[in-house]
Amino acid sequence: MIFKSFSFVALIVVVGCSSALGQTPASPREPKPVSPVSPIPPVSPQNRAATPQVVTVLHRLNGLKMFRLLLHSEQGVEGIANLDNTFTLMDDVHTNVIAGLALEDGQTIAARLPEVDVEFTFPVPPPPRTPTPSAPDPFFSYRGSLFQSPDLTVIDSEGKKMLAQFVGVDGATGLSILKLNGKLTAPAQPMRDDNAIDVGAGVRLLGPEQAPPRRFSGGGSLFVRMGESQGTVSFVTFAGKGRVARFKARGFRSLSSANVGGVAVNARGETLGIVDSVEGTEASILPASSIRGAAKRVLARQASVPKPWLGVKGNPVGFFEPSQMQQFGWEAARFNNFVQHHWGILVTSIAPNSPAALAELKAGDVILKMNNEAIQSAEVFSWMLEEAGPSSNVEFTVARPENKAEELVKVALTASPKKTMAVATTKLTGPKNRWLVNQGLEVIALRRLVAERWGSSSGLLIVYVEPGSTAFEAGLQPGDVIESINGNPALGPISDVVFGNSTTPAKFEVVRKKQKVVVSVAKPAKKN
Repeated sequence: MIFKSFSFVALIVVVGCSSALGQTPASPREPKPVSPVSPIPPVSPQNRAATPQVVTVLHRLNGLKMFRLLLHSEQGVEGIANLDNTFTLMDDVHTNVIAGLALEDGQTIAARLPEVDVEFTFPVPPPPRTPTPSAPDPFFSYRGSLFQSPDLTVIDSEGKKMLAQFVGVDGATGLSILKLNGKLTAPAQPMRDDNAIDVGAGVRLLGPEQAPPRRFSGGGSLFVRMGESQGTVSFVTFAGKGRVARFKARGFRSLSSANVGGVAVNARGETLGIVDSVEGTEASILPASSIRGAAKRVLARQASVPKPWLGVKGNPVGFFEPSQMQQFGWEAARFNNFVQHHWGILVTSIAPNSPAALAELKAGDVILKMNNEAIQSAEVFSWMLEEAGPSSNVEFTVARPENKAEELVKVALTASPKKTMAVATTKLTGPKNRWLVNQGLEVIALRRLVAERWGSSSGLLIVYVEPGSTAFEAGLQPGDVIESINGNPALGPISDVVFGNSTTPAKFEVVRKKQKVVVSVAKPAKKN
C-alpha cells in the first residue's frame, strides 16, 4: 500500500491551455497535501509483531523531481503558475510511504517504488573528460549534486530507522531492491514455499495506512500504521515442476491501486508474495520465488536489470480456428490434430533485428517448449522468459507448418530496447515539450511569479536531460530555466524544426543559479 504526503500547499498548475488549483484531491493516487511534513514521520508498529519482515519505506523526492512527476502525471501538467513561498527545487517536498519486504538476510529489501522512475533515469555522470587538479570543473560539481540516488529510509517493526541504498530495479517484476545500512531489530520471517499456495487459503494483505495523530504530537507530523485486510487465494498459475508463476486473491474488504506493493502473508505471518497489480476485486501477487529471483538478478549486477527481450508476438494455439491457421501455412487437418495433443504459443509476428529474428524464428512457428519445459500458457511463457533474464541463452522446441519433425532453436535473449523505468513520452503533451523531448530535454513552463524566484521573467524549467543527448553534451542541466531559443522567447511560438536544414548549433539562453548563460546545442543526429 502507498500513502503519499506533500509539504507544499499552494501549487497552481497549467493543464493543457487552462489553469487549475493544484491542491490534490484525497485519493489513493493523489492525496490531499499536508504541511509541513516531518523529516521522518513517526510510525506506529501496530499489528506488526508477527510480521517483522514487513517494513515501512519512506521515499522522498525533492522539488525538481516533483516537477518531473507532475509533468508525467495523468493530468498532463504543462506549467506552474504559482508556488508556496517555502518551495525549493532541492529540498524534500514529497514523500511516499510504502510497504517493503525484508528478505531472510535482514538487510535486503524488495519494494515497489511507484515514482522511482522520475530519478532512476538521473544517472551519476561520468568524470570530466580532461580533469586536472589545478583546474577543477565547477560545472561537473554542480551537475553531480543533481544526479543523486533515491532518498530512502526504512523503518522496521520496532520503529528503528535505517538508511537504505538503492541497488536497482528488476525489469521483469518491477521490484526495486534496496540494501540497509544495518539489520532489522527482529529477524525476518522466512518466505513460504510457492508449492504451499492453494486455492481457498487465507491471505492477509499488509501495507501502511494513515493513522490518527497522537495526542500532544507536533504540528504537521504524519502518522502511519500498518493496515491489514484479509482475503483468500482465488487462482494459481502453475509453471512446470509445480512452481507458481503468479497467484490471485480476492475477498478483501477494499481493494484499489493503492494496494499495489502490499505484502501478502498467511495466518502464521509467513510471506506469500507482493501485490503486482489490482484488477477489480482481485489482486495479482508475485510469489516468493519471483521476489528471490528479482533480488538475485539485481544484486548480482549491482545495478538495474532490464526486462529480457525475445521479439515475438503470438497467442496459445487454442486461440486459433483451423481456417485462421491456413494463412500461416498450416493444413487444417494437421493443425486440428496438433491442437488436441499440444500446448504452445503460435508466433504471429517477429520484430526486426530482434533475438527471435536473428535465430530465424518466423510467423507460423509454434513454440512448444523452452529449455525442454512445456509451455502451458502465454502467462507461463512470459514468466519463463522473465526468469531466464536478459543476456541468457535459451533453447526452444519448435513445430513448423512445413516440417512434421520438431526442431530445436537456440536464442540469445537481450535486454528490452524499451527503457526499463522510463515513462512514455506521449504523456508529455505540450507542443514545446514534444519538440524538446526529441532534443533530450523534459521541461515544464514557469509563469512570471514562479520564474522570478529563479532570476527569470518566464521560461521553461529543465527537469530532465537525457544522458548522451546533444543537450546533455552541451551542458544543459536540470534546474536551468530556458528563456529563449535562437532569440525566440521559450514560452512563445517555437518552430517544430528549430534547426531546419542548418547545421549551426541552436543558442539556448538560460538562467542558472540566477546567472544568465548561453549554451550552444548541436543538431541531434537523425534516428534510424
